[in-house]
Amino acid sequence: MPNKEGYMRKPELASAIAERADLSKDKASQVLNVILDEITGSVSKGQDVSLIGFGSFTVRERAARTGKNPQTGQPLTIPASKTVAFKPGKALKDAVAK
Repeated sequence: MPNKEGYMRKPELASAIAERADLSKDKASQVLNVILDEITGSVSKGQDVSLIGFGSFTVRERAARTGKNPQTGQPLTIPASKTVAFKPGKALKDAVAK
């Protein structure tokens, strides 16, 4: 159930979980926080998280590269970094395509 802006935030997601799983909103919020903490902890350790049908969270390495300062136009070196990528699963792709 999205909010008036048309997107779902964490409180709305917790409320939907509470309703569908017959839990209190506080318990559903705790469950959601534990799930997000576990995903965050695993990915921060460099482990991929795969939720069959939903998608996979993976860590990707970005190599160092040369960029340009937008204010001065001077070249600068952008250091190597890690980022998180999400690849949707088939069931999620199919649900969005409908």
